[in-house]
Amino acid sequence: MIHPTAIIDSSAKLADDVKVGPYSIIGPDVEIGSGSVIESHVVVKGPSVIGEKNHFYQFSSVGEDTPDKKYKGEPTRLEMGDGNVIRECVTIHRGTVQDQSLTKIGNDNLIMAYAHVGHDTFIGNNSIIVNSTSIAGHVVMGDWAILSGHTMVHQGVNIGAHSFTGAGTFLTQDLPAYVMATGHPASARTINKEGLKRRGFTPEAIAAIAKAFKIFYRRGLPVEEALQTLAPLAQEHPEVQLFIDSIRSSVRGVTR
Repeated sequence: MIHPTAIIDSSAKLADDVKVGPYSIIGPDVEIGSGSVIESHVVVKGPSVIGEKNHFYQFSSVGEDTPDKKYKGEPTRLEMGDGNVIRECVTIHRGTVQDQSLTKIGNDNLIMAYAHVGHDTFIGNNSIIVNSTSIAGHVVMGDWAILSGHTMVHQGVNIGAHSFTGAGTFLTQDLPAYVMATGHPASARTINKEGLKRRGFTPEAIAAIAKAFKIFYRRGLPVEEALQTLAPLAQEHPEVQLFIDSIRSSVRGVTR
C-alpha cells in the first residue's frame, strides 16, 4: 500500500488501507483516513487532519505553510472531510493565527489542476474549483458553488451556495447565493438555473429565486429596501431566504 520510495514521518497516522505512491512525503502531525489515495510526488504537511476516501493526484502540495508575511511559524491546521478529489499541482495552505488558525475543506469537493486554496479559507461541500483558479486567504465558499477556470478570488470574499463564476472572473466582492457572475471585475448576470435544476430544485423554487434576483439587481432599489421587498417572497418560498441571508452577511459588499 505504501511505495518503498515514499517517506512517512513516524508521527503521521495513516489508516491501514491508505495508498501512498512513489516519492510522496507525509510529514509530522498528519492524519489520513481510510480509503484515501496519495499518488506519486505528493507532499502533505501538518498539522493536518484528512478524512476518508480522499484522492490526491501527483505533485499536489497539501497543508503547507502560508507565504503570508505575517505568518511566523505558529502551529496552525488544515482540516479536510471525506471524498474530496485534489488534482495535479493543487496547493492548499494551512491557516494563520490572525484568523482561526485553520483552513477547512468539507466533503465531496473537486479541486482541479493548478488551483490554489489560500490560508484560512473555508470551503463547504460538493463544490468544484476548476483549473488554475486562485482563492486568496480568508475566503468562505458555500456548498455546491462552482468556480470556472482561472477565476481569481480576492482575500476575504464570501461565495454563496449554488453560485457560479464564468472563466476568468475576478471576484473582489461577495457573491450571493445562486448568482452567476462573469467579468473582470465580476458582474452579476443571472441565477445558476441549470445548476439548480440538476440539484433537484422545483420549477417553482427556481422561478422564485429568479424573481428575487430581478428585484434585487434590476429595480435599482437600495439594498435594505430590496431585501424588505423580498421578505414576503421568502415566506412563500424558503429557498429565497438563503439569497437574502447571503446579502445580509456581506462584509466586502455584494457583486453587482
